Amino acid sequence: MSHFPLYLMRHGAPELTGRLLGHLDVPVTSAGAEACRARAAGLEIGRLWSSDLQRAQVSAQTLGTPGTDPRWRELDFGLWDGVAPADLDRQALSAFWADPEANAPPGGERWSELMQRVGSALKDLSPEPTLIVTHGGPMRAALCHLLEIDLQTAWRFDLPYAALLAFSVEAERPRRAQLTGLLA
Repeated sequence: MSHFPLYLMRHGAPELTGRLLGHLDVPVTSAGAEACRARAAGLEIGRLWSSDLQRAQVSAQTLGTPGTDPRWRELDFGLWDGVAPADLDRQALSAFWADPEANAPPGGERWSELMQRVGSALKDLSPEPTLIVTHGGPMRAALCHLLEIDLQTAWRFDLPYAALLAFSVEAERPRRAQLTGLLA
């Protein structure tokens, strides 16, 4: 059975922090983009992809010329996009964190929609060394798919800006993998 390396990296620190950014398209800081470049140093990459949001695209551009794929966008927080968690109704936010499928943000995306997008993107990967610069939500969705774990387990992974997950993915079944590294 053959395997290929897959790397998922969270974009660098954005200019706007402390908020639920979701689909809000904010720039990455130069230090944040540089942190991604430094984190990827030494990786052998055949394909480079990024979310179509600029905080991921610019982070990826420090590594080469990425293809963009909107399936790697962050979860759409709807009316919560750009809002600080402290400014939201505590019960609604707690319900969302406990079960984002049943308690999607108003006007936002359900967890199953993000899982479907990311699952589709994973199925379409070529079996070659690949780096995808994306966001925390899609990285957790990929963890659920690739390791066959539930969301509550995926929430336990600390994924700060420029965090890197490394997988060895089965080429014949690209929804199964082993986690080979986490650099946070």
